[in-house]
Amino acid sequence: MNRRDILRRTAAAGVLATPAAGLLAGCATSGGGDKSGADTYQGTKSAENPLGVKEDAPLDVVIFGGGFGEEYAKAHEAMYTEKYPKAKVKHTATQEISKTLQPRFVDGTPPDVVNNSGAGQIDFNGLVSQNALADLGELLDAPSLDVPGKTVRDTLLPGAVEVGSYDGAFLVLNYTYTAYGIWHSDKLFADRSWEYAKTWDQHIALCKQIKAAGIAPWTYAGLHPRYMSWPVIATAIKLGGPSVATAIDNLEPNAWKSDSMRTAADAWYQIVKDRYILDGSSGLDHKQSQTAWCQGKAAFISCGSWLESEQKDVTPAGFNMTIAPTPSLGSGDKLPFEAIRGTAGEPFMVPAKARNRAGGLEYFRTMLSRKGAQDFTRKVASLTVVAGSTEGVELPYGLNSVVKALDASGVNGFNWVYNNYYRKLERNLVDAACGEFFSGRTSPAEFLDQCQKGADSIAQDSSIKKYKRAV
Repeated sequence: MNRRDILRRTAAAGVLATPAAGLLAGCATSGGGDKSGADTYQGTKSAENPLGVKEDAPLDVVIFGGGFGEEYAKAHEAMYTEKYPKAKVKHTATQEISKTLQPRFVDGTPPDVVNNSGAGQIDFNGLVSQNALADLGELLDAPSLDVPGKTVRDTLLPGAVEVGSYDGAFLVLNYTYTAYGIWHSDKLFADRSWEYAKTWDQHIALCKQIKAAGIAPWTYAGLHPRYMSWPVIATAIKLGGPSVATAIDNLEPNAWKSDSMRTAADAWYQIVKDRYILDGSSGLDHKQSQTAWCQGKAAFISCGSWLESEQKDVTPAGFNMTIAPTPSLGSGDKLPFEAIRGTAGEPFMVPAKARNRAGGLEYFRTMLSRKGAQDFTRKVASLTVVAGSTEGVELPYGLNSVVKALDASGVNGFNWVYNNYYRKLERNLVDAACGEFFSGRTSPAEFLDQCQKGADSIAQDSSIKKYKRAV
């Protein structure tokens, strides 16, 4: 299966975020990254060393110690030192990126490479507005490490550069490609003779059947309930078309109260009122809910395609986790059942004041090599933005289902970017609204009203820079 074709079609449909999206907005960008910085180590540029790496300069790498683990990064670091054996690489993994690194940004001693991810990531708004990120444009024009005759830019899938660009400057490397959907165990469904439902009515009927068998139809990360906003919004977009997402992204008045969002919220409320959610889910974090799902306590869970990697230590043999699109509400949906959400993600950056900025760019060139990308996919069961990086790689069951789902989705793929523009809106305001809604404490109308009030508060805050999504 040719991922370049898959991602080209999905990108054409707006699956990848639009050029101005960036990762977190709400700040005043100022023409891109700082190109002066505290570049202590700089070697001589040549055909063999296009980025001017100083061969004995130390490299300081800090990654997010989340679902992808550390081994992929250690492998990339080993590839780097294979080329620069005199360089000493310092490796650090943390789940508290902001808490760990903000003091270093403040005193001007940031690492050379930062995987700014997770709930504790540093707000990109401030980083961009303060010119704290290095411009990665030079990396794009450098030759690929192992694809002859092509630059790094030439090897990337469509949309990979745009999603990390601010005012035309490429500042953030989003390394992975993530699909979002509803997950189930093919083994469980085969053993029970269940079939994944393509329509909402069929889904509710299946939930009733699953509950009668003594299994909860659903569980979710109650401590991070925004995970459940994803299928609700996806359902609305499939009903009303991509304009539903555009209105939400652009903070349009009553975007959260559109007919499509109301219909979707009403539908999803049924799993709440009919008690189709595993008891105690509201008190579970993402790992606990996912583990309960892997243990067969629930049939469905909403998550991105990092799920397989995150759960690999507790997933039973032969579980065969599979991603699927949200069910269609009916024949009036503007997008077909197969349409699924996907986007580039997992942000990496080189701070403007990194001591070894050239080394940081070279580290990214290593990550974006065919070898580096294939090794990442093998280790963490996730796609990258490097074209052809799954060729010759035996994909695990879940990731193979992701590739198939993206292929089936084709040009009907979709995405939203309000969470990139306005981190607080999803992580705090919509998150809180979902917590109340899926715990049964608010009605669909109250849920959407709470989301809309959150969006309005962002729209009315003059200190937050606003972004406009065209499509």
